[in-house]
Amino acid sequence: MRFAFRFSLLRRAISCFYLQFCVLVGVLGGLSVLRRDAEVLVLGPLRRMLRIVAGYAKNPLIQPKLHRRRNTRNSVNKSLPDHSDDTLSDSDDSLDGGDTVENDLGSYETEQLINAVSKITDLLRKCWGVAGADIISTNLATREGALTEVFNPTVPGKSVYALFGFAAINGFDHALKNLGGDVMVLINDVAKVLHDEVYRWGFGDSGQCNKNLGAAFLMVFRIGLVKEVIDKLEQATDVIFSTHTKNRAMSQLKQKAKARRPGSMGSRAFVGSKAAGAKLKAKSTKRKADAAKEAMMSVSLQSLPGISTFTDRAVIGMLKSYAGMHRDKKLLTWNDDFRLGAGVGAFTVSLIYGMDAGWAVEGAVGSEYKIDATYLSPHVNMASRMMSACKQYGVSILLSQAVQELMSDAAKAKLRHLDTVTVKGSSIKQRIYTYDARSRGVDFFLFSRTDDQADFEADRYTPNMWNVDQDLKAMRQHLTEDFLDDFRAGRKAYLQGDWPLAIEKLNSANGIMLESALEAGYLVDSSTDTVPYEDELAEHGDGASLFLLNYMKSKGGVAPDGWEGWHPLTSK
Repeated sequence: MRFAFRFSLLRRAISCFYLQFCVLVGVLGGLSVLRRDAEVLVLGPLRRMLRIVAGYAKNPLIQPKLHRRRNTRNSVNKSLPDHSDDTLSDSDDSLDGGDTVENDLGSYETEQLINAVSKITDLLRKCWGVAGADIISTNLATREGALTEVFNPTVPGKSVYALFGFAAINGFDHALKNLGGDVMVLINDVAKVLHDEVYRWGFGDSGQCNKNLGAAFLMVFRIGLVKEVIDKLEQATDVIFSTHTKNRAMSQLKQKAKARRPGSMGSRAFVGSKAAGAKLKAKSTKRKADAAKEAMMSVSLQSLPGISTFTDRAVIGMLKSYAGMHRDKKLLTWNDDFRLGAGVGAFTVSLIYGMDAGWAVEGAVGSEYKIDATYLSPHVNMASRMMSACKQYGVSILLSQAVQELMSDAAKAKLRHLDTVTVKGSSIKQRIYTYDARSRGVDFFLFSRTDDQADFEADRYTPNMWNVDQDLKAMRQHLTEDFLDDFRAGRKAYLQGDWPLAIEKLNSANGIMLESALEAGYLVDSSTDTVPYEDELAEHGDGASLFLLNYMKSKGGVAPDGWEGWHPLTSK
C-alpha cells in the first residue's frame, strides 16, 4: 500500500516536472517568435536607418549603390542604398532571415521609412555637393552617443585648396528667349554630359559639380583643407630635414620651459595680472590667425606630390566634356530645333570654359530660411573672368597662369600662351593660356566610347595621353606648325613692344589659319559648294590673333610709352 502511494507521488512529480518544462519551452518559444518579429519588423529596420544616417555623417559624398530585395510582393520591392566597407550595407543585417514571403509581411511601413531616409540623405548630397559635405557631416554626426537635436546649416566655413572651373552655354540668352520652359531640358542635357566627365576625370572623388547659375556651371576639383595640406607639407619637410628641424624645435622648447619656471622673470611677468594675461592671449590668437592666413597665401601648390596628374585630369575633364557636347545625340538634336535657328541661322550647342587654382572658403551662405553651399574666393572669381574672356579671344577654354604652372610638361607643350593681362577686380599680372579646341570639321562620333571604356581610360591616365588621345588630337587638328611659329613670333613682338612686327606676324598667322580651313573644306558649304563672304570669313580665323590685332590698332598700331608687356581686361 505504502509502495503504491510512493509510486503515485513519484509519477505525479514527474508529470508536474514535464508539464513545467513544456510550459517553459512554450513560453521561451513564444518569446523567441515575438522577439524575431520585433527584430524583423522594428529593430532591424531601425538599425538599418541609423546605419544609413551614420554612413552619410561619415562621408556625405558617398555614391549609394541601389539594392533590390528579392521575392517581395505588394509593391515592397524598393531600391535601398547598399554601401560597402565602412559605410552602409544590408548584407550583415539579420532582418532578412531568408527570402520567404513571410519576412516581408508587415514590413511595408518600415521599408517606406528606410526609403525616405535614403532619399533625404541622397537629396542632401546632390543638392549641396562637396561644399555642403561638412554641413551634412556636422549635423548628422553623433554628440555623446546621440544625434544632434537641432539642424544648424550655418556652420563655420573652412579654407580649402582647389581647382575651380566655370563652364557657360554659348548663346544662352537667345535659347532662353526662344525655348521658354524647354530651356530647362537643354540645361539638363548639357549638365548630364558635363557632370559625367567632371566626375569621371576628377582624381578620386575630387571632381564635383557645385552649382548652376543659369547659363554657367561651377566645377570644383578639391585638393584638400588648407590645414591638412600645410600639415602634410610640414611632415614631408620634417622627413627631409629631420635632424635640423628636431634640434631647432628642441632648443625652442627648452627656452620656453626655462622662461616659464617658477620665479623666473617670464613667469612673474605672465602672472602679474589677469588683464595682461588676457591681452597676451588675444594677441597670441591674432598672431596665430595672421600666421594661418600668411601660410595659406604662401603655400606653393606646385610642391604637392602628384599635383600635375591631379591638374591634368581636371583640365582633361573639361576638354572631354567639350568633345561630348558635339557627340551626344540629345544635344545634337537641339542644333536642328527651328526655334534656336530662327533669326540667327545655324545654332550649335557649345560651352566656353575658364579655370583657376588656389584657395577658397567652403561653406554655407544664407539664413535660416534659405542657404547655399558655395565657395567664396578671388580664385573663383578669376575662373569666372577666364570663362568670360573666352569670347574676347575667340577660344573655347582659357586657363590662368596658376593652372598652367601645375600641369605636366606634356600638357604644357599643348597649351598656347595668348596674352599677359590683369582682369577686372584684380591687379595681378598673369599669362593666360588656351588649349585650342575646335569642333568644325571633326566627327567626334568616330572616337565614341562606352562608359566602361571611358572609365578605364580615366583610371589609367598617363601624361602621354596628351599625345595619343583621339579626342584631344582631333580638336587641335586645325593647327599647323607654320601658324604656331608666326603666332608665337607675333605675340613675342607684341609683348616686347615691337608692334609693327607683331601686326605683320599675327596677320600672317591669321591668314594661315584661314587657308588651312579652306583647304580642309571646313568653310565650304557642301550644299552650294561656296565659301563665305570676306566679312564672314574673318570670323573663322584665329580669334586670339584678331583680338591682339584689334587691340594694337585701337592704340594706333604703336606701343604706348611705358609699355610693360601687359594690359587690363576691362570687361567681365
